[in-house]
Amino acid sequence: MTTTLRPTAPERHTDGGGRARAYEVCVNGRPVGTVRLATDARLGPAAGRIERLHIDEAERHRGRGTVAALAAEEVLRGWGCTQLMVSVPASATTALGLTAALGYRERGRNMLKRLTDPPELPEGSAIRPLTEAEYPAWHDHERAGYVTDLLARGLTRQQAETKADTDYARLLPQGPDTPAALLRVLAHGGTDVGTIWIALREGEPDTAESGEAYVYAVEVTEEHRGHGHGRTLMLAAERASLAHGAHSLGLHVFGDNIPALRLYESLGYESIEYQLYKPLL
Repeated sequence: MTTTLRPTAPERHTDGGGRARAYEVCVNGRPVGTVRLATDARLGPAAGRIERLHIDEAERHRGRGTVAALAAEEVLRGWGCTQLMVSVPASATTALGLTAALGYRERGRNMLKRLTDPPELPEGSAIRPLTEAEYPAWHDHERAGYVTDLLARGLTRQQAETKADTDYARLLPQGPDTPAALLRVLAHGGTDVGTIWIALREGEPDTAESGEAYVYAVEVTEEHRGHGHGRTLMLAAERASLAHGAHSLGLHVFGDNIPALRLYESLGYESIEYQLYKPLL
């Protein structure tokens, strides 16, 4: 049997070299499913995505999905992509097994916690807003870390710098006074020990992918790590989110950040979606 991908629509091109196209998955010319491929809008044309892969119910458990995914890799190689990414819900155990068998690795995951009662902060800990005077140094530090993360994902220096500037301008257009952005400083015993950035998703649905509030960044200063301040910052995020009417809090954690993952799990966060990747050699 021969499995092929047959285009069902013209290829779509976007600014910056992006591409996207939908296909039928065919076995000996007979349609058995569909797949949609695209380049990643955030990481650029060298990063491909399987946006959706569906095999008809009657055709499942015959290896159709595996062969279709391998055929998708060949298409994306032809587009010049050097890596392939997929997002898989944590509940999709079959898809997770397929990606593991095909050599995908975890880049990160989305986690979510439903919020009920505001937790108490440890004695001696206090939260205050980040001031306008403190904002430039905080921004430069966070931006530098974000650029480093983008470089690790395969972007060029110019692409990473441009994306960082675009994203911060969109998310924090008014700096610390941006509506729906909560920038907070944690002090312990009168000494500043860390910061957290929470975004309130006002006007957006409470989805399983994000929650009504979202933690964009959390950091304990290096000299104060190892004393539980990261946990305190996350508790403070819960209190702030609840105070502003949110009842769920989402975040993203990189797959290799085991200490952070264990912290979030201990606080009751659940994994809801995995971001997986595979180099295209």
